[in-house]
Amino acid sequence: MADTFSQIYIHIVFAVKHRERSIQSEWKEELFKYIQGVVKGQRMKIYAINGMSDHIHILISMRPDISISKITAEIKANSSKWINERKLGKGVFRWQAGYGAFSCAKSAVPSVARYIENQETHHKEKTYSKEFVKLLKENNVEYEEKYLFD
Repeated sequence: MADTFSQIYIHIVFAVKHRERSIQSEWKEELFKYIQGVVKGQRMKIYAINGMSDHIHILISMRPDISISKITAEIKANSSKWINERKLGKGVFRWQAGYGAFSCAKSAVPSVARYIENQETHHKEKTYSKEFVKLLKENNVEYEEKYLFD
């Protein structure tokens, strides 16, 4: 075969360190645009991005030659640097060490995107911690409670 062809959709979720409510509504959209630029710079596409003051969700299509951990690390490193250079947070802004990454079929992209776009509605009833555990369970990801959050 002359080239590589793929279709890889990943829903990435990660929180602010200690789940602090540091992402402010005044600059949240600007942060999301910056993250879109990081992803686009890696020749990938964001289908949805949204979040709350303590975490974000991103739905991307992945290239097969870059790992989920690499793109997630780039997103987190670049976005925290962007926040800190602009002094948007109270003190030093940091993301939690880990993240969740969940694959989805192309047919699920619209529903996952809607889920991400409707974060405010979900979080009227559910905390980030409960939402994250629900995602783990729905995706049959094994976990130990003591390692979930820092």
